[in-house]
Amino acid sequence: MIELNNNRQSFRHDVLIIGGGAAGLSLALRLGPNIKIAVIAKGRENTGSTYYAQGGISAVLRPDDSFESHIADTMNAGNGLCDKKAVQFTVEHGPENIHWLADLGVPFTTDTHKDGSKSYHLTREGGHSHRRVIHAADSTGRALETTLINHAKHNKDIELFDHHLAIDLITGNKQGLEHNRCIGAYVLNKAKGRVETFQARCVILATGGANKVYLYTSNPDSSTGDGIAMAWRAGCRVANMEFMQFHPTCLYHPKAKTFLLTEALRGEGGKLLLPNGKRFMDQFDPRGELAPRDIVARAIDHEMKRLGAECVYLDISHKSAAFITSHFPMIYEKCKEYGFDITKEPVPVVPAAHYTCGGVMTDLNGHTDIENLYAIGETSFTGLHGANRMASNSLLECLVFAESAANDIKTKLTEKYQWDKIQKWDESRVTDSDEEVVVSHNWDELRRFMWDYVGIVRTDKRLQRAKRRVDLLLSEINDYYGNFRITGDLLELRNLAVVADLIIRCAMERKESRGLHYTLDYPETDDSKPAANTVLKP
Repeated sequence: MIELNNNRQSFRHDVLIIGGGAAGLSLALRLGPNIKIAVIAKGRENTGSTYYAQGGISAVLRPDDSFESHIADTMNAGNGLCDKKAVQFTVEHGPENIHWLADLGVPFTTDTHKDGSKSYHLTREGGHSHRRVIHAADSTGRALETTLINHAKHNKDIELFDHHLAIDLITGNKQGLEHNRCIGAYVLNKAKGRVETFQARCVILATGGANKVYLYTSNPDSSTGDGIAMAWRAGCRVANMEFMQFHPTCLYHPKAKTFLLTEALRGEGGKLLLPNGKRFMDQFDPRGELAPRDIVARAIDHEMKRLGAECVYLDISHKSAAFITSHFPMIYEKCKEYGFDITKEPVPVVPAAHYTCGGVMTDLNGHTDIENLYAIGETSFTGLHGANRMASNSLLECLVFAESAANDIKTKLTEKYQWDKIQKWDESRVTDSDEEVVVSHNWDELRRFMWDYVGIVRTDKRLQRAKRRVDLLLSEINDYYGNFRITGDLLELRNLAVVADLIIRCAMERKESRGLHYTLDYPETDDSKPAANTVLKP
């Protein structure tokens, strides 16, 4: 790293990674020695979505499974919109990435056989035809994130910047340069309350999804679509933002804000029940509780609205207590904290926004539309997920595309590079806000109308209402942003409003129901023409 001034408000690195989850840290660790890397993260290592992932990582790891089967399952879940090349690329690079993680020391759960030998314990989740989900008990994300961050902390080439929030990308166009390429980012140092400038030869967006745009979500507060919004403002295309996945089973409890009950519970025999104790999933899909998430979430939503019920119930109490506590120790303990014993009784669940299937358009190396700018993980749109992500393909995507992007970046860094002179962040014409209530009010309003109008079930009228409201909010937020000194809350609200607009616009363009996008005005899938992605251009 080259320090440009004594108080460290400007930095130069070979690579700037925005996001410190599975995608960003995997890429950093795969770049190899003597490449100077900055990783910026909004909080500490336990604040991103990776840390809270429970289920696991899907990969073909048994002789009775095959790449062809994993590809077919993924394509089927994606409802005709998966890119076959992206699916094949991801699936075929799965096993090697699992072995890479194992070599790093990720403590995957194993089975011990009668002869004393051990093998990975694999579970099965919705949409999968085989057991192929490798996991670390029911805290896979925590084990993965902890392992990656420990390696990064001990890597002399990686500099970690916690409590930093990217504001906007620095591009040639914005700087008035001849050649448009990404050359860095302006970043808010939240601890010191100042804006810092990060220059880099390559910039990677690995900021996760945008599910905090909804009132109820399984994601942490950091999931505000920052990378998608920044890329859009910089001039990148965005695709398929209408496909927001709602996880069927979040714990229903006033204090359990984002606690997810992993799909592996259903994979191991958990049943969904109405308040009267009756099962209902077989009426919606022959796969029952193991149908893809869009079908299960929509079925729960339908039954709740039909009955006027606040929730449905998930029951795995017919399994032995020893089985449950050994396979799901974290969930067992967490539910106990909220007064539920999953070994003895059903627990109340509701759907909640969980995963962003669309994002910044990239190729198989993570390239975006702007030179030297990459996007990987949930921020990106690779074509893997189509109209609905299959369970546990998300961490797999993070790992595979981190590897391919790292390989591509290493070839770029062998070329000569001329550093550009960039403008400093200008705060000379702004003042401190005396009306922070505007930010909190707009934040609440945005998430409420997105839940009500652009949620699991949509209509044209609801989308039109949402579009009118988001247009007004965008205008208010941009005016506020231009006149007052920035804060973390303002930046996240600004990004959420942009992402909300992209979701609404994509949803308005799709005149059919497909995968995660279900509209009462067009309840059938349009098979009269080839399925097409919804692509928005700035």
